[in-house]
Amino acid sequence: MAQKADQLIEMMGRGAFREKLVGELSTGTRRIAELACGLTQEPGGPGRLEPVPTVPAVVRNKALAAGAHRWLEGLPGLIADLERDWDISVGPAFADATEAFVSAAVEADGTPVVLKLVVPRSQDAAAHEITALRLCGGEGCVGLLRDDAGRGALLLERLGSSLHDLSLPVAQRHEILCATAQRVWRPAPGAGLPTGEEKARWLGEWIAQAWVELDRPCTPAAIDQALACADRRARAHDPARAVLVHGDVHQWNALAAGEEGYRLVDPDGLWAEPEYDLGIIMREDPLELLDEGSAARARRLAALTGLDVTAIWEWGVVERVSTGLLGVKVGLQPVAGQMLETADRVAQGA
Repeated sequence: MAQKADQLIEMMGRGAFREKLVGELSTGTRRIAELACGLTQEPGGPGRLEPVPTVPAVVRNKALAAGAHRWLEGLPGLIADLERDWDISVGPAFADATEAFVSAAVEADGTPVVLKLVVPRSQDAAAHEITALRLCGGEGCVGLLRDDAGRGALLLERLGSSLHDLSLPVAQRHEILCATAQRVWRPAPGAGLPTGEEKARWLGEWIAQAWVELDRPCTPAAIDQALACADRRARAHDPARAVLVHGDVHQWNALAAGEEGYRLVDPDGLWAEPEYDLGIIMREDPLELLDEGSAARARRLAALTGLDVTAIWEWGVVERVSTGLLGVKVGLQPVAGQMLETADRVAQGA
C-alpha cells in the first residue's frame, strides 16, 4: 500500500507535500489527498490520511432548510476557487459555526485571516452583511478585507476568542455587549438594508408558519404574544430613529480585539430602531432570564443604553420565539427548547 501511495503522489504532482500533515495543505491539495487516500485503500480498509473537515451539522441543516443543496455539494470547488482567486490557503472549518461555513485561512504573506461562506438565502444575506461591514469600516465590527457577494464569500480579519470563553456573569456580559453594539449604530439611509418594519413582518410570518409545521412546540399564548409584538414593532418603525443595527448581538459573536475590547462578527445588517439589537440580548440566556424576570432585564438594558424599555422587551419576545422555532427545526438543542419554555413562561407573566 505504501508503494502505491508513493506512486500516486508522484503521478498527481504532489511530491513536494509528501511529508506534510493534511491540516497544513490547501483545500485543493487536500481534495487530491483525499482522492489518493481512497485509491490506496483495500476494500473496507482504513485510510492513511485524516478526513477533510466537514460542514458543521447546524450549518448543514440550515442550508438544507433553505434549499441550498447545490451550495453544499459545490462547497469544495468554491473553496478551491477562492484559494486561487484570493491567494489564500484555507484550513479546517470552525466546528462551532452556526450561520455559515467559516474557517481559518492564511494569506500568501502569512497573515492569518478568516474565510466565511454564507449559506445562500432569499434575503440576500451575504450582500447585507457586506454592506454592514463596509459601513462600520472596522469600528464595532470585524474588518472586511475582501468580498464577493455573488459567491457569498467574505475574507475577514482574524480576531481573538469569544466573550463566551470568559464565562462572565450575565450582567457584566450584557454591559460589554451593549457597549459594543452602540459602536455599530450609525446612520444608514439609502444603504439598501432591510428595515425594521420589514424584519418584524417577516418574523411574524415565519413564526406563524413554523409553529404549525413543527407541530406546535410551544403554547398558543406564546405565539399570540410574539405575533402581537411583531405587529407593534413593525408599525413603530420610524426612519428618523432608524440606524444600522447588527442584528445578532450575543456572546459568541463578540470577539476580543485587543485594547479596544471587543468587536462583533456575523452582522445581519438592518436599518431599524436600535432596540432591535437589545432584543437579541433579551432572547439569550433564557434560563437566567426566568431567574431575573423579563421586565427586569429589559429595564436594565434600557438603563445601560438610554433606549425604550417597551421596544426592547417586545423585540425580545419576537426573537425568543422565532429563534426557538428555528432551533427546533435545525436541531439546535437544548437551547431551542429552553427558549420556547421561557417564551411560554413570559406569556404567562414571568
